[in-house]
Amino acid sequence: MESLADLSAVELLAGYRARTISPVEVMRDVQHRISEREPVVKALWAADSDGATNQAVESERRWAAGSPVGVLDGIPITLKENIATAGIAIPLGTAATELVPAVADAPPAARVREAGAILLAKTTMPDLGMLSSGLSTFHALTSNPWNQKWNPGGSSAGGGAAAAAGFGPLHVGTDIGGSLRLPASWNAIVSLKPSNGRVAINPPYFGRVAGPMSRTVADNALLMSVLGKFDASDYMALPPASIAWDSLDQFNARGLRIGLHLDANAGMPVEATTLAAVTAAARLFESAGANVEPLSPFFSDDLLNDLDTFWRVRSWVDSRAMSPAQRAKLLPFIQDWIAVGEHVTSEQLMKCFNRTLEIRKLTHAATEKYDLVLSPVSPVPTFPVDWAMPSNDAARSMAHIGFTVPYNMSEQPAISINCGFTPDGKSIGLQISGRRFADLDVLRAAAWYESNRPDTARPDWRIPSHGA
Repeated sequence: MESLADLSAVELLAGYRARTISPVEVMRDVQHRISEREPVVKALWAADSDGATNQAVESERRWAAGSPVGVLDGIPITLKENIATAGIAIPLGTAATELVPAVADAPPAARVREAGAILLAKTTMPDLGMLSSGLSTFHALTSNPWNQKWNPGGSSAGGGAAAAAGFGPLHVGTDIGGSLRLPASWNAIVSLKPSNGRVAINPPYFGRVAGPMSRTVADNALLMSVLGKFDASDYMALPPASIAWDSLDQFNARGLRIGLHLDANAGMPVEATTLAAVTAAARLFESAGANVEPLSPFFSDDLLNDLDTFWRVRSWVDSRAMSPAQRAKLLPFIQDWIAVGEHVTSEQLMKCFNRTLEIRKLTHAATEKYDLVLSPVSPVPTFPVDWAMPSNDAARSMAHIGFTVPYNMSEQPAISINCGFTPDGKSIGLQISGRRFADLDVLRAAAWYESNRPDTARPDWRIPSHGA
């Protein structure tokens, strides 16, 4: 019998409306799934099973009375631990952080609570959120639910793993260089990096966004209908907008101009199976009438390395606010990575900061003529669970983000959706990006691909061993 933990949020809401299932029944199945798989996956932190169960009881009463409080009433959800929730500390994945309870909800947390979602737990992240893995000095090592020896990716490690494991249908993570899309790619789930400012966050930061993680595109869109509401506390937020997030069926590939971007010209080369899977996805759009053409490389190792240096300096400066005892608790990989920051001159730092603007300009110039751009999310599939990065080398720490980070700098929307598997079963993410503000176009394209992709590209959620 199918577990209610494996149903999408859209399906659960339909069941609530029809009175065929209840929030209490859903919570029971989700909590059972967590008890089965969390000891291996280790995706959660600050879980509150009793509180979640009590909220499910209240939600059940509201649905019985025909008065749900919002569009997510009774839907289980998790939030990445760096998204503030009142009364819960924000460790930022590291033992070096002083645990001080947050005084208020950040906008994403406030929006999902207002909509009636039930917060199951916070989800794990690596030290300072600057690794593409679940490696942390604070949290237990998060593993990939498809195979405990594989990495879940990061920095939204717990969110990606929780979605794949079936710890409820909805999850929220953050992304500054690929931290939503990379774990989505490596866990076979779906995650939209929205246009910067589309989802209010506090504190905001250049290139950083919050976004949905789920098993389906429709659930991404449903969550965006809540997260995308304006909040003035984000002083970098986009203006209020009325977006028909539920109109995913309005996609027509015929006549669209689509760029196929297969060479990032930065970092790791694209692995052959990944190249084949993304190319096959492009051919599917082409068969539906799209005009698919190669997109020439516009990024470079020099740009990527300078951006990496900028982040190293930023993290090194943040570490100076810690005591020596706290800094010693940082993950050794992070200590090695930020050490470069101490020796960067002001002239070098200014050059590296200006690179963020240059990347923005180049990305816009290269992609503006296309309605959509298709590319790999990552040049390589997932890697050993205890590695910090696909390279596992602090000197080449960002060698895997050549396809993702340009869209953080350019503020354009980009989504990851599974498009195939390697011979040993590792998932492969297709990135679909669009023009700035065209979040709905990207979601519609992903929904069309989700419905039309071959069976070999569809995750079978009965397969994950969750600890084999």
